[in-house]
Amino acid sequence: MEQSKIDRINELARKSKTEQGLTAEEKDEQFRLRREYIAEWRRATEATLDNVYIVDEHGVERKLPKK
Repeated sequence: MEQSKIDRINELARKSKTEQGLTAEEKDEQFRLRREYIAEWRRATEATLDNVYIVDEHGVERKLPKK
């Protein structure tokens, strides 16, 4: 995710905690950005886990099974 989008997520989070709060459009933008961030985080985590191998007591490497 682009740093500018992460900065915007943080900006909206800070603004939501103020007395002013967020407008309806900003809440929608915050929701979309957070959803996009989480989707990218999941893809990156799954890609990392796809390269994880478990070594059993006999030294045999096995791919980490998906649950």
